[in-house]
Amino acid sequence: MRIISGRYKRRIISPPKNLPVRPTTDMAKESLFNILGNHIDFSDKTALDLFAGTGNISYEFVSRGCGSVTSVDEDFGCIKFINKTAQKLEMKELQIVKQDVFRFLSNSKRKYDIIFADPPYKLDNIESISKLVLDNNLLNPDGWLILEHSRDLDLSASKNFYEHRKYGKVNFSFFHIRSV
Repeated sequence: MRIISGRYKRRIISPPKNLPVRPTTDMAKESLFNILGNHIDFSDKTALDLFAGTGNISYEFVSRGCGSVTSVDEDFGCIKFINKTAQKLEMKELQIVKQDVFRFLSNSKRKYDIIFADPPYKLDNIESISKLVLDNNLLNPDGWLILEHSRDLDLSASKNFYEHRKYGKVNFSFFHIRSV
């Protein structure tokens, strides 16, 4: 796993094999950030990485200049690895939260410019993530929510759906809050 672009470009991240994760592939991650880069200037943006796992996406947000990135995961091993990596790379912009994602979304009062969620594909209520984010107004105006999911899930009828992209077995559904 590597950081693709920005100030930590080409850094290799080697998570332990025993983490319960399915990291976003480099190809899919590069495509995701190319799409986002066409819509967003990452400088000083706030980002939230849900089901952060190895921190793969969080590191990319920090590397590209986000001013504040929050990684949320409930697995102690994942949190420990993200914390260790953030300290090693001196990522002061990265805050790490060990908590259930649904509880975090239900209780959060903070707004973000970008929210990325990569839940386990077999999670029963994946579609409720976009609903929680949007109903709790967790996105700033002109904010983006990206939900990674299996090919079996169609979110195109959901509120604020923008587009769907597929990269191999990886599917991204994009949601956008347009500024008024």
